[in-house]
Amino acid sequence: MTDESRRTHWNAAYRTKGEAGVSWFEDTPTVSLDLIRKYSPVGSSSLIDIGGGASRLVDVLLDEGMKAITVLDLSPAALDAAKARLGARAGQVQWLALDVTQWAPDRTYDIWHDRAAFHFLTDPDDRRAYVERLIAAVKPGGYAIIATFAPEGPERCSGLPVVRYDAAALSGVIGSSFRLVEALRHAHTTPGNATQAFQFSVFQRMAQ
Repeated sequence: MTDESRRTHWNAAYRTKGEAGVSWFEDTPTVSLDLIRKYSPVGSSSLIDIGGGASRLVDVLLDEGMKAITVLDLSPAALDAAKARLGARAGQVQWLALDVTQWAPDRTYDIWHDRAAFHFLTDPDDRRAYVERLIAAVKPGGYAIIATFAPEGPERCSGLPVVRYDAAALSGVIGSSFRLVEALRHAHTTPGNATQAFQFSVFQRMAQ
């Protein structure tokens, strides 16, 4: 898919289904929050949420005092939904309506969080571009929390094919700039009451 066709697809998904109608919706992103709290002090950390869309992760991080939050998503409609929900607090967040594979990071972060974006990158060139941005954007010693469909998870999502990973396979794609420090499985219940198997993998950026 081209950048424009991806944007059109995800804008349509949010506009037709709404924030709480998409399959990846979580009222409270508990697993992500637990891992973020475990690996970096929320109050003094910086975080970028890749494919964050209308996720409610940003709400809780603001509640807990995080001052440096960036949300990157291809879909302006998804980001607009999050901004509308946050109201005046949206001004405390940097919003980037961009394709992560074409983004040029201008700073580094303590935490890179990606729940359900990377597994949509079925083209090897897109995966390489993602990893290049990951390396550029995470501070040495910082962490990447990446959640994908597990090997027993769905083969498609939102009408698109995905690539499924266990922790070892994802580590092989991410490469030697990061070391795997934790892996866990999570059963996500969709708004339609289906169960999806997710793999959460946590990587630490190696010292340069």
